[in-house]
Amino acid sequence: MRSKASPTITTIAEAAGVSIASVSRVFNGLPVRAETERRVLAAADRLGYVPNAVARSLKSNRTQQVAFAVADIGNPVYLAMLREIQPVLKAGGYRLVLHSTGADVGEEIEVLRGLGRRHADGLIISPIRVTGELLREIDGLTAPAVVIGSLPDGARVDNVRADSRTGIDLALRHLADLGRRRIGFVNGPLDTVPGRHRDTAFRAAMARGGLPVDEGLVHVGAFQRDTGFEATRRLLDRSPGPDALLCANDLIALGALDALRAAGRDVPGDVAVVGMDDTELAAVSWPTLTSVSLGSAERGRRAAELLLDRLRTPDTGPPAQVITVAPHLVVRASTSGGDR
Repeated sequence: MRSKASPTITTIAEAAGVSIASVSRVFNGLPVRAETERRVLAAADRLGYVPNAVARSLKSNRTQQVAFAVADIGNPVYLAMLREIQPVLKAGGYRLVLHSTGADVGEEIEVLRGLGRRHADGLIISPIRVTGELLREIDGLTAPAVVIGSLPDGARVDNVRADSRTGIDLALRHLADLGRRRIGFVNGPLDTVPGRHRDTAFRAAMARGGLPVDEGLVHVGAFQRDTGFEATRRLLDRSPGPDALLCANDLIALGALDALRAAGRDVPGDVAVVGMDDTELAAVSWPTLTSVSLGSAERGRRAAELLLDRLRTPDTGPPAQVITVAPHLVVRASTSGGDR
């Protein structure tokens, strides 16, 4: 009995209604119209075609891989980004490779240099510390990359960023409208971009609202649950203590809720709590957590779309783009006193 013939680029071209050259360009990772690429990949899938990835990579100098480098892949913010990035890139024919850098600038620089050595065709990276050396590596890239996070003006790379300033404003206005006046702030490291931006935004928003900043109610630590717990225990020992806590991310806020429960304090009756990032943890905490959404999922999706555009037209795309995702406040029981 004769075995069924394996599909070839000729049979795929016939099934897709395109030229053999177009099929070859798609499989070699070369630029083609999006509709042509879609038809070729759909036909290949129907016919059960499995390309030789190693041979294609050697021939085209492409890996069909994109790297995603973040400080901590266990952080729910990055998981939200990942869930949006992966399907966008998969639809474009790319595999996603994850790299957790531990927020180490040296590790991030090695990832950038690996891109130059073609360990991947493109990179999405979200550094929380932006040094001069890191910026020089980014500016010197010859392969497509997108940075999620704020960069200085003039950086020669596509950049998708959050708006922490507006997010802090939304949180503090909400707390002020509830009559809270002694507002504590628990932040991450000030040598990080989010820590520095959120500290500056907190002080500016308090001043605009006519509220004094009590330095005794400001704590700087890590973007971790333990920081929220230890900082809140310390702040509760002050007299008078805070009637509200603004936390620089949801992990810190969850630690604050732990400490308030342990101390027998009512939330929000005694102390209202607001987090930032509106991760999936905010909706399942006890009480549920009011949090500022900084659009993590949207930032991931927009970054993936920008990168895919660059990969398709590496030499003819527009200048580096900056996209800012607007924040919004999600009110839950930690400030409203509603269903917990």
